[in-house]
Amino acid sequence: MSRRKAAPAQAASRCTVTVCRGCCCGTEKVPGVDHAAQLAALRAELAPVAQVRAVNCLDACEQANVIVVQPSSAGRAAGGRPVWLGLVNDPDATADIAAWVRDGGPGLAEPPDILDLYEFGPSRRVRRTVED
Repeated sequence: MSRRKAAPAQAASRCTVTVCRGCCCGTEKVPGVDHAAQLAALRAELAPVAQVRAVNCLDACEQANVIVVQPSSAGRAAGGRPVWLGLVNDPDATADIAAWVRDGGPGLAEPPDILDLYEFGPSRRVRRTVED
């Protein structure tokens, strides 16, 4: 019984990586990307350090594929905030995200400089759906 109660606290203490897999992201609307392999790679590489979840649609289709990296509780305490990354359509970008999260993610580790090219700010309405 204690395992079930510990799971939410453990998940909250880790980064959460939200991967859009809905209307446009993760579909043939973004051609030339192995969407299943991208999600599988994130899950495999980050399982020990982060929760990786796929969601139906983040409503930022112009940025497909979208990945949101939310800080761990320690990262949030250190000032980290969720980082929205768009146009994540190649394995190198996915690997850069995974490396950053393994290093601690928002608030605890500086992202690779290349991720600046992927970062975007969604509307407040869209942001609330993931960050609250």
